[in-house]
Amino acid sequence: MRTTLTLDDQVAKELKEVAHRAGKPFKDVVNETLRNGLCAKHARPPKAYRLATVSLGGVRAGVNLDKALSLADAIEDEEIARKLELRK
Repeated sequence: MRTTLTLDDQVAKELKEVAHRAGKPFKDVVNETLRNGLCAKHARPPKAYRLATVSLGGVRAGVNLDKALSLADAIEDEEIARKLELRK
């Protein structure tokens, strides 16, 4: 079917760029783009992703979360020392 369309300048420019890069005729790119848009319109939206939450327990007594990086460093230092002891 032959018809006349009035395209926005930016849309026409982008379609011409796509046609040039793909090495396809302009009318083929316009038809593919319209077809893809119509198919996407009728596609079902993806189901919502649900994740069950799980309690990881409370904070241990004597642990100050304001100093979490210091605590992580201390734990890492202890683990390194333990591994070095195993090498002896």
